[in-house]
Amino acid sequence: MQNLTIDPQRLWDTLMETAQIGGTPKGGICRVTLTDLDRQIRDWFRVECEALGCSVGIDTMGNMFAVRPGKRDDIAPIAMGSHLDTQPTGGKFDGVLGVLAGLEVMRTLHDLGYETNAPIMLVNWTNEEGARFAPSMLGAGVHAGLYAPDMAEAITDRDGVSLREALEGIGYRGDVPVGQTRFSAMFELHIEQGPILEAEGKSIGIVTGVQGMRWYDITLTGRESHTGTTPMKLRRNALLGAARLIEHVDAIAHAHAPHAVGTVGMVEVRPNSRNVIPGEVFLTVDFRHPETAVLEAMETALHQAIDAVAGEIGLAAEHRRVTDNPPVVFDTDCIEAVRRGTQQAGYESREMLSGAGHDATYTAAIAPTAMIFVPCENGLSHNEAENATFADCGAGAQVLLNAVLDYDTRFAP
Repeated sequence: MQNLTIDPQRLWDTLMETAQIGGTPKGGICRVTLTDLDRQIRDWFRVECEALGCSVGIDTMGNMFAVRPGKRDDIAPIAMGSHLDTQPTGGKFDGVLGVLAGLEVMRTLHDLGYETNAPIMLVNWTNEEGARFAPSMLGAGVHAGLYAPDMAEAITDRDGVSLREALEGIGYRGDVPVGQTRFSAMFELHIEQGPILEAEGKSIGIVTGVQGMRWYDITLTGRESHTGTTPMKLRRNALLGAARLIEHVDAIAHAHAPHAVGTVGMVEVRPNSRNVIPGEVFLTVDFRHPETAVLEAMETALHQAIDAVAGEIGLAAEHRRVTDNPPVVFDTDCIEAVRRGTQQAGYESREMLSGAGHDATYTAAIAPTAMIFVPCENGLSHNEAENATFADCGAGAQVLLNAVLDYDTRFAP
């Protein structure tokens, strides 16, 4: 395997250039999936990949696959990638780094005329963030066969727009049947979204798996009434119920320390008027833990808490599990390729689990998969202040290149 070197300055310049598409005044990115800004970055991505001689296919979920030919056309490509969509107040690196570092790998191979044994693929997955269409990682999930295409296309955002309508609206509902595009392995580079690497002074996280995650939608319904004329003992205040439930979610996570986390990330109050007692509240719950048995216990406790809160205040309660991502263990050969790629580059590293869900969580169900982490400042992500250094971004891209080339050696004629 040759010692090829990526161009860290070119990678950084590309990160900063594309951050202008949906750039926010606070220095982040608002590029919510399947909006016109998402269309703009997709258009840019397609042009850049085609300029390198890649063919770009788009499936019916809008997933984009750029393929660079190898010496052998009888084997599936080795894939890299992540996502280009962001949270409404997202940063410059979450997901984006994984795609643009993959593009830098492609550019490096192209510039040097390096011919791999296997074809190399770069993927932009649709709706990883889940900020507009729940659940998250939807494009990769449908591709892996974990969600039915018809179900996914029918999911609507809070304005009633279906995912299929949104895809067609920006011209990115492709003609390749979802799931048809195959690959021999998948490597995803991502910022850690946590504080461990920075705290330990390590440049690279060798990710061995992903903790399990479950999302829930809950609606509490009471009775709207006048704030000035309704006695306290006669109120059925849905927001009071939500407040108590939020306390329960926090307590459930603490009860399963140290690895459990629990979060209420969205609350919608209706009618949201200052002199009307709230009659309905919609809220979301996010539970995560590395063990399925613990997630089951947390879910049972959540159901009990919902029933208790609703009974105390006289509320009706509806709840459903939106997504269930079991804990994932990554492929040992892919992990070893990352490990060797890190050693080859000479970076300090540590092995770790991912606390966040990623597209790689789903690709692991259909192909050998591993992830590479780089530090982010203060562990901050899903925030406009999200930051990663020039050096760490370059290090991650170099390890990505090394790992892909290492894995490619198994396909030598």
